[in-house]
Amino acid sequence: MRWLDGQFVMLFAINIALLVVGALISNGTYLSIFNLQSMAGQVPEIGLLAIGVGLAMCAGNGGIDLSGISLANLSGVVSALVVTQIMSPSDQPMGFTIAFAAGAIAVGFLGGLLNGLLISFLKITPILCTLGTQMVFTGLAVIFSGGRAVTVGSPDPLYNLGNGYLFSVPIGFIIFIAIATVVGLVVRFTPYGKWLMLGGSNLTAATFAGFPKRAVITATYTLSGTLAGVAGVIIAARNVNVKWDYGTSYLLIAILIAVMAGVRPDGGYGRVICVVLSAIALQLMSSLLNFGGLSNFVRDFAWGALLLAFLIVGRHNLVGSLFPRGIR
Repeated sequence: MRWLDGQFVMLFAINIALLVVGALISNGTYLSIFNLQSMAGQVPEIGLLAIGVGLAMCAGNGGIDLSGISLANLSGVVSALVVTQIMSPSDQPMGFTIAFAAGAIAVGFLGGLLNGLLISFLKITPILCTLGTQMVFTGLAVIFSGGRAVTVGSPDPLYNLGNGYLFSVPIGFIIFIAIATVVGLVVRFTPYGKWLMLGGSNLTAATFAGFPKRAVITATYTLSGTLAGVAGVIIAARNVNVKWDYGTSYLLIAILIAVMAGVRPDGGYGRVICVVLSAIALQLMSSLLNFGGLSNFVRDFAWGALLLAFLIVGRHNLVGSLFPRGIR
């Protein structure tokens, strides 16, 4: 089965190993239903941002989206400020939830579209462009909110998106898996996905083949921004309020997840299913460090060291050398 490539097998094995180690050092507490639910509930927001980062990296030409968490925060802040002026979360819980989610996703869509247009039409280097828009989005969120947290409220439908369960599985995690599945299928089976990978791996060949470069790049960053908007909804649902500086460490973590997943920084290759496994693995690692009583400073050191290690592994294709033909 060609889909069982080396990166997938490695990430699957890492997840199993982390579960086993966690169970051993915690006398089984690590695998309790409560802890597993807690870990699964924390994956969606960072996982969605990581998928956006991965898609931008697949586009090649130094593609990356550094504005994800800033756009997620702006999405939540703008939507909360607008929707709370129109309706009350306590009087119209379902209507408020739908309006808030639609508003946040719309802001994410527009922010991603802005990134895509700047990169594809004005030919701004992606890392510099998204660094600039990251600062713009953060600044706008500070201006609109006055630098304070904006209360969204906790109507039952919105609260359940971030904290509820369906068959003992966090609803936010189910939403994340559903979105990841759709994005994965789009990348794998649609012309957009084929153009994305071809443009990232061999831009010259793609150009001679009629590659719609501007459209693909614009669509990629728009999709990344839309995922940031969805992450903004999950963040608001989990925390009851939104703030301009939420998740300041998420940028590094999202990049780490994408690199761990085997997404090539040079472009042309990446699998959404591997990003999902990588996000889960990183959450398992984080929880494992907490069980080990290690401080956040040690965790930041571990994330940086892991990022460098996986960049080296990816650069020299060490996983590919172990699985040259994939698992059949």
